[in-house]
Amino acid sequence: MRFLRRLLLLLLVAAVLVAGALGWWVTQPLTLSGDTIEVRVPAGASLRTAARQAVKAGVRAPAELLYAYFRWKVEQQQTIKPGDYELTRGMTAGDLLDKLVRGDRVMLPVTLVEGWTFKQVRQALAQAEYLTHDTAAMTPAQIMSALGRPGVAPEGRFFPDTYLYAKNSGDLAVLREALQLMDKRLAAAWDARAPGLPLKSPDEALILASLVEKETGQAADRAEIAGVFINRLKRGMRLQTDPSVIYGLGEAFDGNLRRRDLSTDTPFNTYTRAGLPPTPIAMPGKASLMAAVQPADTQSLYFVARGDGSSHFSPTLDEHNRAVNKYQRGGGN
Repeated sequence: MRFLRRLLLLLLVAAVLVAGALGWWVTQPLTLSGDTIEVRVPAGASLRTAARQAVKAGVRAPAELLYAYFRWKVEQQQTIKPGDYELTRGMTAGDLLDKLVRGDRVMLPVTLVEGWTFKQVRQALAQAEYLTHDTAAMTPAQIMSALGRPGVAPEGRFFPDTYLYAKNSGDLAVLREALQLMDKRLAAAWDARAPGLPLKSPDEALILASLVEKETGQAADRAEIAGVFINRLKRGMRLQTDPSVIYGLGEAFDGNLRRRDLSTDTPFNTYTRAGLPPTPIAMPGKASLMAAVQPADTQSLYFVARGDGSSHFSPTLDEHNRAVNKYQRGGGN
């Protein structure tokens, strides 16, 4: 009986010592094989697997000790999340576990630029490092169906911004986030629209914003350019915007817009067809969205590029022709 009591006491002391040692160890910085290491936790990984992956990546500690700590600290309702995690010198086992539970993974950026077409968006996603190309074999129509927008053209539907993605995540997730952000930005712009616009829907505002985006050389001109297009729509004049013509030419455009191109009819030729083109021609940013719904109050019906990024605006055709002669044909004053 006395022996049993002594044994139990020894076991209790040992347990206290072990708990104390573990409690001290988890407050100390982990020893790493380098200044920074990356731990990859696969989907469905157990706590033991996560501990082993950490040791495999360069955490210099017994995997079973790390696992024992994980089991001790992780609450029943908590789970660790798969992904790639960055550890740096000075971090503790507690810091590592916090990352795993929060899902604080290594994130990489991909930037979608204002004025890009959907083709350029796909190229950027295809070149992004550690991004899984789920959409590589999909047509644009299939991509939109996968995003829950069957029958909707993808052009202009994604908001230009920088998006962060976890290593080895899919490009469809980036597109979904960009689509949802454009929905949000477009809805906000439409709610803030000026009265009396000849625009029937948010989609028409998006199309107009894409034209403004492609025509704008200087930010200060956006609202004035939008005002010209609005004035033309109100008067039933054709928009006659070159970027839309170029978009309609597609692969046939060789970089030089010719007079014959302006008379070659396509759904996007705003010289041969009245009204807005059938879809956006590029991704507009927030400033172009707002210019489309809050255009400048102007009498201008024409504009021409000055050659320095800005535009000259004219209320009459005669003045416009003089501006074209001055800025495009070198005719001086």
